Amino acid sequence: MKKCLSDIEIARAARLKDITDVARKLGLKKGDLESYGNYKAKILLSAKKRYGTRKNGKYIVVTAMTPTPLGEGKTVTTIGLSMALNKLGKKAVSCIRQPSLGPVFGIKGGATGGGHSQVLPVEDINFHFINDTHAVGAANNLCAAFLDNSIFKGNKLNIDPRTIAIRRVLDVNDRSLRNIVTGLGKKEDGIPRNTGFDITAASEVMAILALAEDFRDLRKRIGKMVVALDKKGRPVTTQDLKVAGAMTVLLAEAVKPNLLQTLEGTPCLIHTGPFGNIAHGNSSIIADKIALKLADYVVTESGFGADCGAEKFFNIKCRYSGLKPDCAVVVCSVRALKVHGGTANLEKQIENVKIFGVPVVVAINKFAQDTQEEIKVIKNRAGVAGAECVVSELWAKGGKGGEALAKAVMKASSKKSNFKYLYPLDMPIKKKIETIATKIYGAKKVSYSAVAEKKIKLYTRLGFGRLPICMAKTHLSLTHDPKIKGRPSGFTLPITDIRASIGAGFLYPLCGEIKTMPGLPSKPVGERYDIDRNGRLVMLGRD
Repeated sequence: MKKCLSDIEIARAARLKDITDVARKLGLKKGDLESYGNYKAKILLSAKKRYGTRKNGKYIVVTAMTPTPLGEGKTVTTIGLSMALNKLGKKAVSCIRQPSLGPVFGIKGGATGGGHSQVLPVEDINFHFINDTHAVGAANNLCAAFLDNSIFKGNKLNIDPRTIAIRRVLDVNDRSLRNIVTGLGKKEDGIPRNTGFDITAASEVMAILALAEDFRDLRKRIGKMVVALDKKGRPVTTQDLKVAGAMTVLLAEAVKPNLLQTLEGTPCLIHTGPFGNIAHGNSSIIADKIALKLADYVVTESGFGADCGAEKFFNIKCRYSGLKPDCAVVVCSVRALKVHGGTANLEKQIENVKIFGVPVVVAINKFAQDTQEEIKVIKNRAGVAGAECVVSELWAKGGKGGEALAKAVMKASSKKSNFKYLYPLDMPIKKKIETIATKIYGAKKVSYSAVAEKKIKLYTRLGFGRLPICMAKTHLSLTHDPKIKGRPSGFTLPITDIRASIGAGFLYPLCGEIKTMPGLPSKPVGERYDIDRNGRLVMLGRD
């Protein structure tokens, strides 16, 4: 029996091209890049202006049915689809998020695809990469330090400590830091208060980086971040703290998209990493806009299922970018469909995309144990739901295994997209929440805690009511409860709290028990990482 190579073995067998050659293939010149060694580069924002008069390519978003904790191959599909399109003679590029170290060392492991549909160099991308995430953490934590210092040094801004919204961040899953007390010790060690840590991907700074258009917009958004209220109930911003400029300085390199390559030399832009179940879960607007001017097809990925990342892609990212998607790919697997008791969940996620007027192609991420009978049932049900459905073998065969998918995407994206938003911005906060809950999740109604009711009144009074909604909920169910599978209906969606990301430009309600700092599982993937005598990554305990 032929040995099945691991992802890392496949990646190491690849011959990488110099990043300047990859850039040239995309149409970029040497002056558009800042190289980080031979295989990584940042694209200067001047490229966005230089190529801005060109016609946009086709805009493809990859989403999924409700996944299992292991994921269903959405990143594999995003990467592999761009490779398949190139094999068919089209110029294509993929745009994905940067991995967070929390999941890398937690349950999922890396986020660079897998098998023969990967982005390289794997070790660099999955770990420290080009320090963009560290820059986000530094900017966020500088803000938190300035705020505490402002209170300690006489509280000239009259900050009400009970209203502080900014929390420190760390790019590690660490449940012990969710709720802590700072300022303990001597008087000069600060003022004691209750606070906690979030994971860096959940930081508003990360969301801002992903939604900013350029340096000017980045600075403006950073300055609008509301970090607390004063004792008269007025917002206190980073601009008031006089830290917004320094925060933006720390992000000056991070705002530039990162150019890498797939196993087949297809260009891939990796930029920003906001969580899909807490933040809006999509890579940057800047990366997408540059790519659309350079390629015939841009394949971008949204986090988790269509009820999470895709809904936020349509209602938040597209609203701020002004871009309109031409086609959506919904990834599914036989494994996940069995967990959900059949095809109902997939059918609902197809419906969720079609609500926005976007053509849908279903990609069945094929595993070796899948039967033809199972695949036939999925194709039939997807067709009834209004989507073309094809088998994808991108993991096993690379771009060649996705040619049928690429042809289906080309056909679907040639149709007229009747893209529309789910709700108008002038709709009241509650009505926007209830529209998402009933139309996208299938809830019958929404309940609000006393805290949430208070926040709705506060944000309405402060003039934040016209912002889009970024629902924070589990990605493992259409409901707020990860144990409820399939396509539930008639349930009540509980809103326990609502928080404001004014710089990013959205309000985010918390649905049920949602954690902004994940914990590690009983057997973290990090247990398997080590290095060999040459300092190269090795994976231990492989079955």
